[in-house]
Amino acid sequence: MKEESPHTGNHIVVTGGAGFLGSHLCRALLARGDRVTAIDNLSTGRRVAIENLTAQPHFTLRTADVSTPGAFADLATITHIAHLACPGSPKATVRRPTDTLRAASAGTLAALDLAASRGARIVVASGPESNGDPRNTGQAGDFQVHALSTLLAEVIARHYSGVDVGIVRPFEVYGPHQWPGDGRIAATICAAALRDQTVQVIDSDVRSFVYIADTVDALVAMLDSTTTGPVDIGGPAAVTTAEFAHTAIALAGSGWLEIAPADLSAPTAHSPDLDRTHALLGWRPSRPLGDGLRYTLDWMRTILSYPP
Repeated sequence: MKEESPHTGNHIVVTGGAGFLGSHLCRALLARGDRVTAIDNLSTGRRVAIENLTAQPHFTLRTADVSTPGAFADLATITHIAHLACPGSPKATVRRPTDTLRAASAGTLAALDLAASRGARIVVASGPESNGDPRNTGQAGDFQVHALSTLLAEVIARHYSGVDVGIVRPFEVYGPHQWPGDGRIAATICAAALRDQTVQVIDSDVRSFVYIADTVDALVAMLDSTTTGPVDIGGPAAVTTAEFAHTAIALAGSGWLEIAPADLSAPTAHSPDLDRTHALLGWRPSRPLGDGLRYTLDWMRTILSYPP
């Protein structure tokens, strides 16, 4: 019989705990012996992402909206908070722009209030847009809502006084539990390849793809640190979407690649400063793209029949 991990004494609240980033972070924290309370209203998060955690004695799922007053009620002994509740899916932003902005504003303030009242360390997830990433990943209005929400969360965290806060900026995170219909570029490419569809990408579009396990390692390191940041969480090397799609198609054994001409008038996308992240956290990404894509495709094969 496998021995249960010794409890660390930490009680970590993960907002957005049933989401892509949140579910992986909950799993990693439980594995090292932390007590975890996940808060998620399940508007974009999925219960299936954490269904194998609900029986663990140190895990609690609280179904609540972080922007509402009762979301954090009766949470007395908190040591850390990971605030990941702002929707990261482009399609979620299109469907729920007001909720996205509310989570970034009222939700971030509520999480910071909790951290201040409990003397807890809080890590707030922002995004590369906060450092001037000009790439438009969707329609202009939709991108502006997504960019504004990440910037808003970061600005609030930066200027909230009296709390131990850290800010992280994840780039193009990919991996298992990223659902094919959420609009993220990596999930869209993998799903199209598995369905033997044409993958359409823009020539010379460069991204910083980072595998979910590397991202979680950085999030845990940030929770355990005292640095404010912000720190970038990106991939080990810049990769064009065409390279990413070509690798996905090769590993899937299906799919077709179509490359559209580059928009030469578009500004260059921001790149992560990984040297600074390493200096502050001792973290660098280590998972090769091929391995990460293989794990992603293996998982996605099992859920393509699920509703988007």
